[in-house]
Order: sequence, then C-alpha cells, then structure tokens
Amino acid sequence: MFCAHTLSLSLPPHSSFMASRLSLSPIADLPLSSKAFTPHSRTVNLFPLLPLNSPHLRYSVRREVPQLPSASRLNAVSEQVVESVTSDSTQDSQSADSPPSSSKLVLVVGGTGGVGQLVVASLLNRNIKSRLLLRNPEKATALFGEQDEEKLQVVQGDTRNPQDLDPSMFEGVTHVICCTGTTAFPSRRWDGDNTPERVDWEGVRNLVSALPASLKRIILVSSVGVTKFNEIPWSIMNLFGVLKYKKMGEDFVRNSGLPFTIIRPGRLTDGPYTSYDLNTLLQATAGERRAVLIGQGDKLVGEVSRLVVAEACIQALDIDFTEGQIYEINSVKGEGPGSDPQKWQELFRAAQKPLPL
Repeated sequence: MFCAHTLSLSLPPHSSFMASRLSLSPIADLPLSSKAFTPHSRTVNLFPLLPLNSPHLRYSVRREVPQLPSASRLNAVSEQVVESVTSDSTQDSQSADSPPSSSKLVLVVGGTGGVGQLVVASLLNRNIKSRLLLRNPEKATALFGEQDEEKLQVVQGDTRNPQDLDPSMFEGVTHVICCTGTTAFPSRRWDGDNTPERVDWEGVRNLVSALPASLKRIILVSSVGVTKFNEIPWSIMNLFGVLKYKKMGEDFVRNSGLPFTIIRPGRLTDGPYTSYDLNTLLQATAGERRAVLIGQGDKLVGEVSRLVVAEACIQALDIDFTEGQIYEINSVKGEGPGSDPQKWQELFRAAQKPLPL
C-alpha cells in the first residue's frame, strides 16, 4: 500500500498478467434533498453515539450533534452511497436507526487511515456492526461522529504491542479488515516507532496471533510488488523494507490457519481524507477512474482509488471463493461495479481464470 508522496514508478504492462475489466453502464445521478429522501431511499443518520462498555477497553466521547449538511453537499454523495440508497435489497431498505441488518461484527484495524476510514464509513452506511481497534479513540469521534454502540464500537489498542491485544476486544468478532500501514520512506509518520517493520510486520503478526480460531475471514490490505522487492524498480520502493515487511505479514496470515483474503492495491489515489468527517467521506468519489481491474500473480501494475480498495475489502467478506486467495487491484477510467455484489463476484471470478491465448 503506497502513500501519496512516495516515489512514483512507471512500468510497462506485463505481457501476460491475469486481470479482468468490467465496464458498466453509468448510473443516473440521484438528487437528494436535505429535508427528505425519495420514497425508495433511506435516511442515513450520520451522527449518533460512540459506545462506552468496558472502562479499560472502550472509549466514548459525547458532544453536540452537528447540523446536517446543506442540500448542495448532500447532492454530492458518491456513486457508492447512491447505489446503496437506491438498492432494492432488504439491507438497504432498512433505516440507519434500525439494529444492524447483518449478523457480522467486523473489526477494522487501521480504521482512521486512508483506506480504513472509507471501509468504516461504508460499513456504517450498510448498517453493518463494526468495532474499531485504534491507538487514539478520539479520532473515531472526529471522523465518524457519535455512533450508537449497536452500530460502532471503539476499543483502544496498538497492534505493535502484543500486551494491548486483550482477548476481550475480539469477543463476538466474525470478520477482520486490516488496513494498517505507514509510509515507504522516512517521514513524520515514522515518529513514535511507526516504521514498516513495526507496523507491516510486527503489528500484523501480533494481531493475527491474537485473533480467535472461530474467525470467518480476515482481509489484509497489502501492496503490489511484494514478491519482487529485490527487483528493479521495486527495490527502490523497498529501500527501507516496506515491501519486504508487507510480504512477511502476508506470509504470516497465509500460514496462520485462519480463513483469509489478501488485497494488493497499486499506487493509492483519491484521498486520504484523514481530516474529514463522516459526511465528507460519504461524498467522496473515485472521479472517472471507477472501472476495476483485478489480477493475480503480482503482475498488475498501476493505480487504484482508495474507494475501490475499501469496496473490494467489504465485498470479499461475502464471496466464498475469495477465501485463501490473493488479488491485485487497480482502477482505470470508466464505469465500475460500484457496490453491486454480483458485479464484484464476476470480477473476482474472472481474475482466477486464465486469459485465452
């Protein structure tokens, strides 16, 4: 997973990489009003309340509920949110104030980072119960507002420190999405021993070692190029070990015995939106680069929207055949799958088939 200021690499496309591209018809814009949604829509309560259950693990901050955004801001809601609002599914027809429509409890690690915050925002929008493992729980309030405990829980801990990972924080967790990461090259984000070795290797190892055997799936966000960190030009990106340590984290997940899926994004674009609130996250779009390429074998080279990566993580949770698989993912100009489960299944399935000669 590359950060925006890291070295930009330009590589020729591989002549035989396995990938799939799905171009879809555009979805019509859906005008939204700050007063009411259309009859087929559902309101999204953006600012309920963070939980306070266990004094030593869970953290809550109550504050005044901000005013709802103006109609002009609501009209900017992303295609992902529009698709969710207009869906005919049972899940999307429920109110955001209703109990979670899913039996999942998804633990998101790195939930205030560039990809992680988009994962959390999308889970909240889908009414899927989530738990965040954060070093600083106050960041959750700033990003996601005050949420009811039935929707969002926050536990304090640091994956770099095994003693922080108390078994009680994993109680009831059915799925994990791990989006932790740091910069490839020395930066202020390395302050406090936040290096690739400590985050991408030791942090992942400590987390996976603490997870319950009953877990249904762990999704790990890694990076393209991890199998080629000794080759030019990947060795330049790996000068401080980021690709090597991500590969070590991948290998630990693969050998853990837990059901897993590994997502390897290309160079990340769109965001990070780390200083914004939930409403801003829900307005984020992938611009013109919404078509998705998925490959296997670490042969895919390019860029990918953080929004696409977040959606891929959530979709993979419910696709059985993605278990035990590793996928590279890019996004290119064109219409994409949005949040349509069937279209994502087709993309993941096609990536596992050899291309015709």
